[in-house]
Amino acid sequence: MKRATNQHTIRPSASRIRGAVLAAGLGASVVLGAGSAFAAGNADAAAPLAAGTTAQSVAQQAAAQSKAADAAKKTAAKKASDAKKKAEDKKKAAKKNAASWKAPVKKYTLSASYGTGGARWAAKHSGQDFAVPIGTPVSAAHTGTVVKAGPNGGGDGPAYGNAVVIKHSNGKYSQYAHLSKINVKIGEKVKTGEKIALSGNTGNSSGPHLHFEIRTTPNYGSALNPAAFLRSVHVSI
Repeated sequence: MKRATNQHTIRPSASRIRGAVLAAGLGASVVLGAGSAFAAGNADAAAPLAAGTTAQSVAQQAAAQSKAADAAKKTAAKKASDAKKKAEDKKKAAKKNAASWKAPVKKYTLSASYGTGGARWAAKHSGQDFAVPIGTPVSAAHTGTVVKAGPNGGGDGPAYGNAVVIKHSNGKYSQYAHLSKINVKIGEKVKTGEKIALSGNTGNSSGPHLHFEIRTTPNYGSALNPAAFLRSVHVSI
């Protein structure tokens, strides 16, 4: 009797063994199922993360392109503005230059021109004649310093009569001849449009007029075409 009891205690029943195996299998299944579910959950979370990263990259690229386009527009606008300002400055400079030179008399009739021939000149005519009544105010064509003033052409000869020569900052000289009266003296500074004399009929002259020259030196024989020179400084006569 005692021996049978011990045998029963040592040997578990077949039903218990099968139960244990089934329990172990069920536990493994549960663990494996949970792992699969966890893996699936991670994949689902990664998908929106990747989509969000791509959208952010596209947005950054679009912002960079927009910034570059704005910079290009600003550069183009600045170039256009600079070009416009340059053109305006050029016009202003031309106007200023025109204002800095002027015709030596206001109301006149052009008579003998530069380079024409005639019995009154030893060679070709060296200036531009402005036919005006005696006593017409004669103005400095440009700012400068008087270097000749007086009878006998201011030293250039009796054919010029009373004359004035002015030196200008650009290296040119202007001459005014056949004057009836001289209002300036050698060494005097004069401004554009300032009255320097009165027109007349002195020297070798067939009638009242102003003889006007542009020279490269203060002396006779260095004359340029005065009408062409005045046009170059935007003065029409």
